[in-house]
Amino acid sequence: MTPKYQILAESLRTGILSGKYQRMLPTEQALCGQFQVSRQTVRQALSILESERLIERRQGSGSFIREKRDPAPLPRRSIAVVTTYISDYIFPSILREIEAVCSENNSAPLLFATQNQFSNERRILQTLIETEELDGILIEGTKTGFPNPNISLCHRLMEKGIPLVFMHGNYEQLPDTLSVLDDNVAGGRMLVEYLYQKGHRGIGGIFKYDDLQGRQRFAGYLEGLQKFDLSPEDNNVLWYGTAQKDHFLRDDYTEERMAGMLSSCSAIVCYNDEIAARVIAYLTRKGLSVPGDIAVVSFDNSPYSEMSTPRITSLSHERFNVGRIAAETLFCLLRGEPCESRLAPWILVEKESS
Repeated sequence: MTPKYQILAESLRTGILSGKYQRMLPTEQALCGQFQVSRQTVRQALSILESERLIERRQGSGSFIREKRDPAPLPRRSIAVVTTYISDYIFPSILREIEAVCSENNSAPLLFATQNQFSNERRILQTLIETEELDGILIEGTKTGFPNPNISLCHRLMEKGIPLVFMHGNYEQLPDTLSVLDDNVAGGRMLVEYLYQKGHRGIGGIFKYDDLQGRQRFAGYLEGLQKFDLSPEDNNVLWYGTAQKDHFLRDDYTEERMAGMLSSCSAIVCYNDEIAARVIAYLTRKGLSVPGDIAVVSFDNSPYSEMSTPRITSLSHERFNVGRIAAETLFCLLRGEPCESRLAPWILVEKESS
């Protein structure tokens, strides 16, 4: 739902640009009565119009319409973007949207990748602390399923007045920072509900244990099972971490665990499309049919879901790009406008794997 102050700002903006308001806007009290909103809402709306240089607020006199003239150039900002990876998986599309928003705001991003390692993140944050001109940071947390040893460095950046906006995963030790996250709990629940409606009762799961997304997707998976009185079984859930990703389903332990899962499950919820594609390749090697013998569903609707045979039923953000929304939130902060954390909703894209 669009906040009331944004609705009011749009109404006043339209009135200014159409010529409805000539010299000045009505008083705050008059706007409260006309639009049936609080004075705080009016002031938030006026702050937006002032940042857009449509009005000039004079204490004790009111809000005056600015004369039309060439817009002042946007200040050039220096924005650091810290992600776990740059070229892997869904990150190119995220970075592309971040770069687009930076360009729209006369700014250019500085890119850093932690490889999901605390030591790399520490070196990057120390570099950013020493950077002379830095206006804001977009950051994807490192191993967000664990306590982070670099929180003190984040605090030092914030003490310098540098705002942080988190993407995908944030740190529980920084509860007051803004973030744009996937609605992972709802997504896990949605996939289980979808499989249940397709007739599946034995539903396994594969999740990543060292990041917030994996924990939340598992929580949603559990909620889905409990909704339909399906008992969660330890043997039906397989966990992996960043260090094990490249070896997943290529060692005796995970093969043994998969064999146990397949003996009692007719469907699997996967942490993401990359893992789902590996699962399908593994099942094919074992002579099993997807979805004939076992259905596979996943998150992200990434290129992996299209390249897999069969194509993977997966959750998508459709046009909601976490990188774009996070970047827009950061520039909103830099302009001094009210901002809030966001959850990216999922929609199911049904394909051949289920």
